[in-house]
Amino acid sequence: MLNDALFALWFFLPAGIANMMPIFAAQIPALRKYDAPIDGGRMFRGKRVFGAHKTWRGLIVGIIFGTLTLWLQQYLYGEFSWIRSFSTDVDYRTLPTLLMGPLFAIGALGGDAIESFFKRQRNIAPGKGWFPFDQTDFIIGGAIATMPFVTLSLWHYLWLLVLWLGMHVISTIIGYFLGLKSTPI
Repeated sequence: MLNDALFALWFFLPAGIANMMPIFAAQIPALRKYDAPIDGGRMFRGKRVFGAHKTWRGLIVGIIFGTLTLWLQQYLYGEFSWIRSFSTDVDYRTLPTLLMGPLFAIGALGGDAIESFFKRQRNIAPGKGWFPFDQTDFIIGGAIATMPFVTLSLWHYLWLLVLWLGMHVISTIIGYFLGLKSTPI
């Protein structure tokens, strides 16, 4: 059971990092010129498609850091046998980094964008919570995007959902206290 939990945390780390990076990238003045919304300001049924907070800057930074995280995981997997001991379901040496890293990120951030679309359609303000969808969108998106290349057991997907949901709630609360998020959940 502990190995399953460690594997779930380890496997999904690129998606988790990619999901967090847009918040940090928004704080870097040099990246503000890439603050263009992905939806280009387009509307659907009189409402923004994704909203102003889903930007190309966030997507690009998420893809870069998701890919770098996977590359680091592959390096550590090759160097430390204790990592291989709980990662028996995936051989990190064979994962195509430049495909899987972006897939983790695009899946996580794409899931978040789809959730934002539904929030806009339901008149939920940007930044306002929509529990549990705000906390699970990146998990579902990242899992679906990587599924064609790495298919896990149902048990592992449940571990991913439970652990990363908990981590997302905790990190959102920390982000709120650090002034990076406007609401605690």
